[in-house]
Order: sequence, then structure tokens, then C-alpha cells
Amino acid sequence: MAGSPPRLLIYLSLVSAGAFALVGLAVLTLATADLSYATWASLALLLAASLFVEAFPVPIRGVRAGGISLAAVFIVATGCLYGWAAAAVLGAITRGGIELWQRRPWLKVVYNTAVYAISGAGAGVIAAHVSNTHSAGWFVLQVLAAALTFYALNVVLVALAVSISTGEGLGSVAEHTVQATVVGFAAMTSVTIMLCVLWQRSPVLAATLVGPFLAISLYQRSVLRAFEAMELALTDPLSGLGNHRHFQQELERLLDDADENGQPVTLCLLDVDEFKAINDQHGHPMGDRILTLAGQCLRDAGSAFRLGGDEFAVLMGGRSEAEALEVATRMVARIGRMKTERGLTITISAGLATYPSEGLARVDLVRAADSALYDAKSEGKAAVRLHRHGVVDLTARREDEADRRARLRAAVSLAGAIDVRDAYTGTHSQAVGELAARIGDCLGLTAEEIELLRIAGLLHDLGKIAVPEHILSKPGPLTELEHEAIALHPLVGYRMLASLRVEPVSTWVLHHHERYDGNGYPDGLLGEEIPIGSRILLVADAYEAMTTDRQYRTTRSADDALTEIKRCAGTQFDPLVVDALTLVVEQEAKPADERRSGAASL
Repeated sequence: MAGSPPRLLIYLSLVSAGAFALVGLAVLTLATADLSYATWASLALLLAASLFVEAFPVPIRGVRAGGISLAAVFIVATGCLYGWAAAAVLGAITRGGIELWQRRPWLKVVYNTAVYAISGAGAGVIAAHVSNTHSAGWFVLQVLAAALTFYALNVVLVALAVSISTGEGLGSVAEHTVQATVVGFAAMTSVTIMLCVLWQRSPVLAATLVGPFLAISLYQRSVLRAFEAMELALTDPLSGLGNHRHFQQELERLLDDADENGQPVTLCLLDVDEFKAINDQHGHPMGDRILTLAGQCLRDAGSAFRLGGDEFAVLMGGRSEAEALEVATRMVARIGRMKTERGLTITISAGLATYPSEGLARVDLVRAADSALYDAKSEGKAAVRLHRHGVVDLTARREDEADRRARLRAAVSLAGAIDVRDAYTGTHSQAVGELAARIGDCLGLTAEEIELLRIAGLLHDLGKIAVPEHILSKPGPLTELEHEAIALHPLVGYRMLASLRVEPVSTWVLHHHERYDGNGYPDGLLGEEIPIGSRILLVADAYEAMTTDRQYRTTRSADDALTEIKRCAGTQFDPLVVDALTLVVEQEAKPADERRSGAASL
């Protein structure tokens, strides 16, 4: 726990110091007491039994440690029969001995030992104060009070440590722990009563409790196996989240609760951005790794599911629309900060819909969330959108698509400004757009992405409108200030396009001078941090610039240009994009009839 926060270390140190002082006092109390050999033998038997059951905990579903120990039965019984000092020492030796045997980290050994010592001492103190008569009723009350004290101290001390460590609320941690262990605690309390009764008669009779102990353990193990088989049928094996079948079951249950109790349920649908391109460029193992990482981030937001492919769902029951939107926004931002082992950034978009809400029937909840996700994806990466209240139909989606197409047409019309300013730049941009589209096709991008690449190529030099003419047409080397003026054109173009909301075109234009080795501009992005569209534009731009004649520079042949671009693969250019350019150029060099036959063979 080298990375533990300072608050946690202070808390653990204070509790552990107090507990070991308590154990020292308990040892002194036992050493000065006039105990018979029979009492020492009884304590030794209780300690042996406590160590044995602590080494083999009963598995309980939902308990982080993997199960609960029946050692509490013997520690509480020791407190009731022999006092707080014996219970504190027995608890400390039991937990500390097992932790050392398991070679746990020292900080955990010390703290968990302290928890058992404090809980055992508390049980003994309460037992001493409750037991003021020998009646059966008071005896049962004594054991119940001691067991409840041991359990409460254990839960609170552990929950405090977990809460400080994770930042989760103490009440939430304690509630989770109690829900998972309260049934086992009740069973242990009844066994503790029987152990105390039999032990007072004769320790030999207490051996008859071996049967109940085994029955509890075997029952819990069978229950756990049944739960595991059920979860396997409802779990996606890659992400560990619920599968589509589980999602449908949980959605119906929450919708029924919403109809009966009026508790809202928000459905959040999520989709990994550019996942097909990731699979094509980096392989399916990397795609699987991204799905696994995304699934890990979704677990804490609510009931999370993988519906298939790169699609996820999170069900948030009992949260208001505003609360669910805040959770989803944090979730998307958290995923956006993650990177794979190879430095690949992950982004995911989300759409939300809440039931009950005005004009939304329960059968339309999934379609409403899907419509919101569609809106988010159309805005670009890492977007979160909330479904607008009202009847869900496909008309709104078609209207949104028509609006997006209109914005794209408006963006394309800006390319005319480039032709007016510089005829070369205008024709060059058209050529870059066409070549970028062919490279995108070779890389397996979707038809929509290929069309967006063509538009981005038309507009990649839009920002040069703000660059003085004498700099653009200067035949000699540029000064440092002139270089700085030209380096601003991606940012200027981005700002001109941003108001039209034509993502990802504007982002591709912004980053089309980023180098693969991180030495480009404006942001110095490295490798796959650069959007795929920008990497394609850079290669297409360089190739077209080298193969087009200008008044101050002679043109290069296609072979020379391709050789130069290959030389810079891995430094200036993405090697995968360079490979795709090579295929495109080689295909264009073939005779027309050969290209047609080659295309047919594909």
C-alpha cells in the first residue's frame, strides 16, 4: 500500500497503535490473573479452533475478501466465557497469524490484527456488563449483545478504511458490507449461543458443533456455485459486464419498479468512438483490450452491460435525469483520460433517456436513448446527449441528418474562398481531398468517413486565407515570423469550421500538420493521439504538394515523391497510412483494364 493517501495512513496508524496498546494491557491482565491449567487448556482449544476456521473462510457472494470467517464464533464465545482480555488476545493472534501465513502486506497485517483485537475486546466488555444474572434469557441477551458489538466494530473499522481509501461514502460502504454478511452473522450468532452453552457444560460436548459448522460451510459453497453458474449465463465473457439477456431482464425489472413506485430509471447507451478504425489499424486484440478497459470504467456508474460489439448500456435506477446526466458526463470524461499500454486514447459517446418522462412510453425508452446516442455521435468524440422530451420517432433523426448535411454543404462552400484567393491552393485542395478519400477507402473506413475525408481535404488549407499573400508565394526560405504565420492556418481553419459543427472535419483540419513523432503543430500530438483523418490528410497533402508544379519549385515524379514519403514513415507520417498511399499509387499506375480486373478480383 505504498500509494496509500496520507489520511488513510494516519487513520490506520492511530487505530493500530491503540489496538496494540489494548493487546498489551490484555496480555498483562491474563499474565497476572490466577488462571487454572484447565482454563489455559480451554483457551488453547478455542484459539486452535479459531485459527482453523479463519484459515478456511466460508464463501459469501459479494464479500470482497472472498468469504467470511467463523472465527467470530470462537472470539465472541471467549469474551463471554473468559472476559475481554482473553477475547482481545485470541482475536489478535487469530487474524495476525493467518495474515502472516498468507504473506499479506505488513500494513494490512497490522490493521486487520488491530480490528480483530478491538472487536474481541469490545465483545468481552459488553458481555461482562450485560451478564448480571444466570437466567437463560440474560445469557442469550449477553451473547447477542457481545456478537452484535463484535460485528458492529468490525464493520465500522473496515468500512472507514475502505471509505478513506476509495473516496466512497462511509454509509455506502457499510451498507454494502452489511447486506453481504448480515445473514452469515445471524447464523454465527446462533452457533455462538450453542457453543457457549455446551462449553460451560463440557468442552468435549462442544465438539458436536463440528456438524453445524460443516453444514454452514457446505451450504454456502453450494449457493455460491449456483450463483456463479447463473452469472455465467448472464455475463459477457470479455468485459465481465452483464450481457444483452441480462440487460433485458434488469431493464424490465426497473421499468416495473418505475410504474409501481414512481422511481425514475435512466438508460445510458454508449458507443466507442472510431472502433472499426481501431480494429482495422491495431488488430482485434487491441480492440478487445479497449472494450475491457471501457467496461471497467462503467461498473461504478450503475448496472452496466455490454450489448455487443462496441455498444454498452448502463441502467441507473432511482436517479433523477440531472443526476444521471452528471454521472454519464463524469464516466465519459474518465474513459477519455485512459490510455492503452501502447498509448492509444479511448473515447466513448453516450446518449441518455429517462422514464417516466413527459411523452415517453416505457416501450420507447431504448429508442429514445439510441436517438440521443445518435445525436452525440454526430457531434464528434466523447459527447454526451440527453434525449429531448417528446414522442420518439424517426422524423427527428431524419431532420437532424438533414441539418448535418446542410452544415456540411455550407462548409464545402467555403472551399470557393480558397479558389478565389489562390487558384493553385484551390486545385491542390481538391486533389488532396480525392487522394485522402482513396487512402481512407484503402484503410477500410466507412462510406461516411470517406466522404468526410474528401470534404476535409477540400478545406484543410482554409486557414491560409488569413496568411498574407507575399508569404504564401514567397520563392525563397521563410523567416521565423513567416513560419509562425503559416503555422497558424490549421487553428484559423478550425475556428472557421467550428461554428458550423461539422465534426470530425474541423478537428481533422486542426491537426493535419501534427507529425507522427510528436514534433508537429499546433499541439504536438504523438502517434495515434493524432486523429486518423488528420494523419491521412498529412500524407495526401505532402504527396500532392511534391507532385504538383509551382513557379518556385519543380515537380517530383510519383516514384520520387513516394520514396521520400516512405523515408519519413514513422517520423513525420503514420506508417499504416503510407502503406495505404503506396497501394493507391501503385493501383493508379496500372493500365485501366488491369485496374478493373484487379478491382473485380477484390
